This record gives sequence, structure tokens and C-alpha cells, in this order.
Amino acid sequence: MSQYSLGTMTWGRDTDIHEARDQFNLYYEAGGRFVDTADVYSEGTSEEIVGELSREKPDLLISSKAGSVRTNRRRDASRNHLLNALDASLRRLRRTHIDVWHVHAWDPYTPIEETLSAMAHAVDSGKVRYLGISNYSGWQLTSAALGSNYPIISAQMEYSLLQRGIEREVIPAASELGVGIMAWSPLGRGVLTGKYRHSTPADSRAATSHFSAFITPYLNDRSRAIVDSVCTAAEGLGLTPIDVALSWICARPQVSTAVVGARTAAQLRVVLNSISAQLPDGIHEALNEVSAPDRGYPDYGWNQ
Repeated sequence: MSQYSLGTMTWGRDTDIHEARDQFNLYYEAGGRFVDTADVYSEGTSEEIVGELSREKPDLLISSKAGSVRTNRRRDASRNHLLNALDASLRRLRRTHIDVWHVHAWDPYTPIEETLSAMAHAVDSGKVRYLGISNYSGWQLTSAALGSNYPIISAQMEYSLLQRGIEREVIPAASELGVGIMAWSPLGRGVLTGKYRHSTPADSRAATSHFSAFITPYLNDRSRAIVDSVCTAAEGLGLTPIDVALSWICARPQVSTAVVGARTAAQLRVVLNSISAQLPDGIHEALNEVSAPDRGYPDYGWNQ
């Protein structure tokens, strides 16, 4: 189960505590021990629910994030903000430490040295075990990793058959630096399940006011071609599109875990059932080809 970590972005908003408890129990009973959250998920409610559900599970590992803010600035990785956010996260999580603490996004307004000093203090104080970053570009990841007093072990990045942009710079950098990829939205924001092939279901996230803009970028002709290929492969192998999409992502170089989330326990059960799915090499190659990202100078062709 280590290839899947449990994402909790919907907890406290689209997923109430009762449904979250069902998800948590399902994941834990299947052997899952790594839960991912963030201080901005449902304005902190996600962390509160994770804290409530995990308080009698000492073997559970918690990943959280700080640095995204609900202001026009959008990013705040200053020392003051990060350390205050860390203390607030620990209170909500009811824990003395966070196992993997990620800076949620690059902050162009704060010198990286200041951000790294806060991260180092978090480890020195015992409040954080390991450090990570999220949504950084390749050069930003490299800058953080080379300037940090402690290893950056994790890069939490969007990665799926519909979004392979990190293959240009982030994955090569992560490979050189020994950083594992936590792939968020490995189902392409739900589009790789195939449920949007012909229409937008009324009960889907794309039909909601707060999530429609998140899904819409993947409802285009290129994405439809990729989804059709995933569904064709699934039909030929006797699998589900979810099986195919998750098996592909878990086999990608440098991916340590796929962050899987769901609104309901029933959805999560389908995801967890995909854990044993295996794809033939020919299917991997076909999916690689149909979903290949655009490449160009200087990351491809000139120096490869």
C-alpha cells in the first residue's frame, strides 16, 4: 500500500467527518499508513479531521503543507508565516511533529534563504521530521535542495497521463538530487476515470461552482484522446480506467507514491482495488506515446 498515500483535500468541504472516517478506516485497514493534508484544505478543517481520526494510530505518517494563503499574494513562504502555520497545523493535527512537511509553492516575494531557514528551524525544533516542497519548477527544486541544511526528500507535484510537464525538468532534477515524487491528482483531476467522456455528471466536481475551473482544463480534445486510449486499454485487459491510470503512474521513474483522494468511501474503495493491476510493456509504451508532452529547446533535442 506504500505506493498510495491518502489525500484529504475534500475533507471538511465536500466530504464530511463521517464520510472521511469511512475513507480513513478503509485505507488504514487496507494497510495504508501515509495521509496527506495541508493547512489551507477547507481552511484547516481537513487537518482537524486528520488529527481526530489519527490520534489513536501512532504508526500513521502525516504529510502536510504550508505556504499557500487565501490572499491576493497567494504564496507566503516567509519565516514568520511558515513557523506560525506549522504551530497551527500541529494544534489542529493534535501532534508534536509532522513527518513530512512541504512548502506548498514557490514564493517569489521571499528569498529562498529565508524559507530554508524556517524549514531548518522546523527540523531543529523537533516539530518536523523530513522536508519537502510542492509545485516547484526544476530550478526551484534544485535551489532549495542545494541550499537546505537538511535533505529535501519529497517533491509533491501534479503528475498523470494528462499532465506530464514535470518530466521536462523536475523529474531529472529529482533524480539527480535523490528526491522522491509524490504524484498528486494521478487520475488527472478525475478525468482519467472516464466519467467525463460523453458529458459532465451532475454529481461530479466539474459540475460544482468551486471545482469546475479545476477540471475544465482537462476537458479538451487532447485529453479526450488520452482518456479514450486508457479506456480502450482497460477494456482489452479486463481492467478499469482507474486501474490503468494508477498502474501507469506508479511505474514511472522517481515516483514514490501517488496521492489518491475521493469524495466518498465507495470511490476510494474502487481506487484501492487497483493496487494489484499490472500493465504489459506494450500498453505502457502506447500510453507514453499518446500522452507524450511537448518537448523542445533546451530540455530536449539540444542536450539529450
